Amino acid sequence: MTATTRTAVAALLALLLAACNRAPETTSTSVPSGQDPVTGEQVLAKEGVRLMHVHGLEYSPDGSKILIPSHLGLAVYDRSTSDWSVADGPTHDYMGFSATKDAIYSSGHPAPGSGFVNPFGIIKSRDGGQTWQKLGFEGETDFHLLAAGYETNSVYVINPHPNSKLKEEGLYYTLNDGFTWERALATGPQGSPMSLAVHPTDPRTVAMGTDHGLFLSHDAGTTFQKISSKEASAAFFDLDGQHLWFGLTGGQSDLVRLNLENRESTEIALPQLNKDAVAYIAQNPTDRSEYAVATLQRNVLLSTDNGQSWKLIAKNGEAS
Repeated sequence: MTATTRTAVAALLALLLAACNRAPETTSTSVPSGQDPVTGEQVLAKEGVRLMHVHGLEYSPDGSKILIPSHLGLAVYDRSTSDWSVADGPTHDYMGFSATKDAIYSSGHPAPGSGFVNPFGIIKSRDGGQTWQKLGFEGETDFHLLAAGYETNSVYVINPHPNSKLKEEGLYYTLNDGFTWERALATGPQGSPMSLAVHPTDPRTVAMGTDHGLFLSHDAGTTFQKISSKEASAAFFDLDGQHLWFGLTGGQSDLVRLNLENRESTEIALPQLNKDAVAYIAQNPTDRSEYAVATLQRNVLLSTDNGQSWKLIAKNGEAS
């Protein structure tokens, strides 16, 4: 990775972090169509949908839709029609958005008039984001890094500061929707966390990406082994639990798939995206040869052949 690319990606990450730490817009209609109020850049504006940054990437349980949380609610891409829309429900500013086979977990900031306190801590939905249940930390913490196990509903978070339940910064997890929390010692990882992923069936297996590399734990975050020494901007476990995907902040928007059994890795070719990096990875639960990735620059790509070829469905936040 060149020094110029590293500087550009670092600057972009800093800008997004600053924007996400701001209070949510007072009303979604106050934002000019097609313009990001923080960066002034053009954003997705198709049927009222705007990708005001990308804060996650998931498939619906039936595999028919791709869900993209942003500043102004949940954007939805319909795979059968290639149309974009806004999901029913409140237009929360979602952060740490993570879906399992029967629920969505998220953190972030509430939509005006929703009755939630800012930030809303951790919330859970069983109906695709139409209604939400509060799981704790309301008014206390916005968890930018949150990941859930697809089959187990185990939830891991990076706690940015002490709160009423989590008395220290660092890695924590819950196996019972926040009724109890355990702090992970997290021995091994170096650098600032950038990404987090939980194994779909084993709640003790978790991956953490930092600006110093990718790290893997099989003991609920007690100890981690270094997998890669490059900055790991994204991490994702295949739904079969046999592979770990991760994005690296390189000039070619590197994407790698690691076989967890034999530790062989395969580089996945992506269209060249200038001064960008993969931020999120998702797999279709009903057609597991299909993957989607989203980048820091709000590019969204779709592959139906295990990553051999890619279709751009949003470019810099605009529908393709």
